[in-house]
Amino acid sequence: MTTPPHTAGEGAELLPVATAARTRAALRTLVRPDRGLALTGIGVLVAATVVGLLVQPLLGRIVDIVADGRPAGDLTLPVVLLIAVAAVQGVTTTLGLTRVARLGETVLARLREQFVERALNLPADRLERAGSGDLTARVTGDVARVTEAVRSALPEMARSVLAIGLTLGALALLDVRFLLAALLAVPVQLLTARWYVRRAVTLYADQRVANGAQQQQLLETIGGAVTVRGHRLEERHTERGADRSRKAVDLTMRSVNLVLGFYGRLHIAEYIGLAAVLIAGFWLVRDGAVSIGTATAAALYFHSLFGPVNAALVLLDDAQSAAAGLARLVGVTDLAEQPEPKPGKPEAAGRPEPGRREPDGEPEPGEPEPAGKATPGKAAPASVPRQRVASPEAAVSVHAVSHAYGPGRPVLHEVSLTLAPGEHVALVGASGAGKSTLARIVAGVQQPTAGTVTGPTAATVTAPAGPGGPSVVLVTQEVHVFTGTLADDLRLARPDATDDDLRAALATVDALDWAAALPDGLATVVGEGGHRLDAARAQQLALARLVLADPALAVLDEATAEAGSAGARALERSAGAALTGRTALVVAHRLTQAVAADRVVVLEAGRVVESGPHEMLRDADGPYAALWRAWSGSRAAPHP
Repeated sequence: MTTPPHTAGEGAELLPVATAARTRAALRTLVRPDRGLALTGIGVLVAATVVGLLVQPLLGRIVDIVADGRPAGDLTLPVVLLIAVAAVQGVTTTLGLTRVARLGETVLARLREQFVERALNLPADRLERAGSGDLTARVTGDVARVTEAVRSALPEMARSVLAIGLTLGALALLDVRFLLAALLAVPVQLLTARWYVRRAVTLYADQRVANGAQQQQLLETIGGAVTVRGHRLEERHTERGADRSRKAVDLTMRSVNLVLGFYGRLHIAEYIGLAAVLIAGFWLVRDGAVSIGTATAAALYFHSLFGPVNAALVLLDDAQSAAAGLARLVGVTDLAEQPEPKPGKPEAAGRPEPGRREPDGEPEPGEPEPAGKATPGKAAPASVPRQRVASPEAAVSVHAVSHAYGPGRPVLHEVSLTLAPGEHVALVGASGAGKSTLARIVAGVQQPTAGTVTGPTAATVTAPAGPGGPSVVLVTQEVHVFTGTLADDLRLARPDATDDDLRAALATVDALDWAAALPDGLATVVGEGGHRLDAARAQQLALARLVLADPALAVLDEATAEAGSAGARALERSAGAALTGRTALVVAHRLTQAVAADRVVVLEAGRVVESGPHEMLRDADGPYAALWRAWSGSRAAPHP
């Protein structure tokens, strides 16, 4: 379970945070594969602690020898035993802490891999609502805090807890009255821990949220600096950033004051406990119940508790901070595992089950859904996720798909569209018509609010291809060049590709000449810190990955938009070559792409208003003809 998502102002809906119970369950799941390592590590630490508890009785024995005026030779055995105890304890403690540290690093690596894997599968609209700052804060700050806790706090906490428990047992063995005296400090320590934890959990969670909101504001301001300056919004954005920074600083200062109060209460508990043990020792020695050495051992036992008790309680600071961070990480992984509730209309009576084809209701290729009209029996229940099954009749079929990015924000309205095998369809329309949303739904990276999509299973060009390669590949205008060699970047689409395969893919998209001219050819390091590729070459790299992945269906979402006017034609030729022999849905950035397509589908306000070949729509004097006239101006239409 996760808690309801927080908001961070300006309509942002932060990603959810897992509940304490869910976080503990996730932690148990992470540790379960290494239970043997955990048990042996704890066992060795127990042995080390037990050996270390022999120090106080040996020191007490030395005190008794001196108090009784015995010969100096009687000190030899206790001293030799002290040296042996120190050596054994050092070796066993090192072994135990090493195994606990290895356990922590293993669990941490598993958590990181799981988080990255699930974060990459988050719904696109959910990430858009949360903003990049929240996810960035979790990837950086929360992971760092969990890492720090695992590497430093976990081994120390394990050793401290064991030392406390076994030392209290040793006090009872000396005399139960020493234990009772020492326990007078426990109520103060428990009240201190409760006082701290009740405030720390909420405070650290709020601090993480405030840091995420601060990062989001900084990212938005810096990323949109040109727009901010263009609209003279510098002062407003500066004030907004300062306000969020003040909130983060205020929460940080509150956490500092909380820690100072925590330490002050711990010192009071130490004074109470030590005074009680010394007084008990005085009475017991006076009554002859114990020797001076035994009372000394008891005082040393309690004094030795200062370190473990303080460490355990102080580590609550790291533990609470790490727990808050872990809850935020688990919230993301849970969100990726379970589909979110989708906004939409309630199911209408008499509608068919999702995924079922209506015998006469499926539009033929080229037949648009009438704008603004709902066909009975088309919409699937909003609460049922899209089903993707094999379709023998078409490469992909979109059936009465609707989508909204939240209540009152509809983007698509019962869109139906069929792509025949091998057909190239161009999506055109004004900005905000829903083209990119429909493309992501067809590619399988976006869940629709209602309706069904039948066809291949989706994948991305940046994911390793499985056996036989992915069935669907989506290429957008926002292409990332990964850090590494050019060959490694290409092999993301097909890890087993040979160098000849890579060159053939580059040649297909007219990129082999510039790739071969790089300083080290395919071995040239590209991406961050390496050889920089301009927008057009980065897009050709993405198209080459598409060729290597060899999907049945390719979806291009304005994949040539970043080239600019000079390189647009060349990049369009590269895209055309990459799409040869496969079914394609292309969100057209330039209408020359629509000319080259087998069919053009026009979207307006989330509805299909026209569908047909370029020439037919151009001469029909409809919405597409108006777009064509506005785009082409006085230029003659190029031949398809």
